[in-house]
Amino acid sequence: MLFKIALVSAVVVFFLLMSRLLDRVVVELARKRAVTEYRVEYINKITHFALLFCAVVVVCLLLGLGYGDVSLFLSSIFAVVGIALFAQWSILSNITASVIIFFGFPYRVGDRIQVLDPDAHYYGVISEITMFHVIVRMDDGNTVTYPNSLMLQRAVMKIAPGALPPSRDNGED
Repeated sequence: MLFKIALVSAVVVFFLLMSRLLDRVVVELARKRAVTEYRVEYINKITHFALLFCAVVVVCLLLGLGYGDVSLFLSSIFAVVGIALFAQWSILSNITASVIIFFGFPYRVGDRIQVLDPDAHYYGVISEITMFHVIVRMDDGNTVTYPNSLMLQRAVMKIAPGALPPSRDNGED
C-alpha cells in the first residue's frame, strides 16, 4: 500500500513539474511571438487539461483499476463527448485551429492581411486572435470576425506596411 502511495505521489509531483515546464515553454514561445496574455492563458488551460487527463489515467492504473475498467470508463466518456462534439464539430475544430494558430500562424496582432475568401475579400488589420476566431478591423471601421478553422483553410495574404490591397475588380461590369 505504501508503494502505491509513493507511486501516486510521484505521478502528482511529475504532473506539477511538467505543468510548470509547459507553462514556461508556452510563455517563452508567446514572448518570442509577441502573443497576447489572453491567448497564453487559454493555451495553458488546454495543455493543463490534457496533462491532468493523462495523470488521472496513470493514477487509476496505479491504484489497481484494471486496464479493462479504465478503458471501459474512458470509452464511455469518449462516446458521450464524441456525440456531443459531433453535434458541435465547428467548436472543436475552432479550438484545435486556435492551438495550431498559436504555435504556427505566420500573422500577428497588428498585421495587415487580406483573407481571400471565395465569397468576399476581407482586408484590414488583425486586432485580436481569440480561441474561436480572428478579429479583423477593416479600413472602413467595420469589424470582421473570422473563424479560426476557416482562417487556416483560406489563403491569407500579408500586406506590407503602407501598401494598398490588391484590387477587388475582376474585370466584370
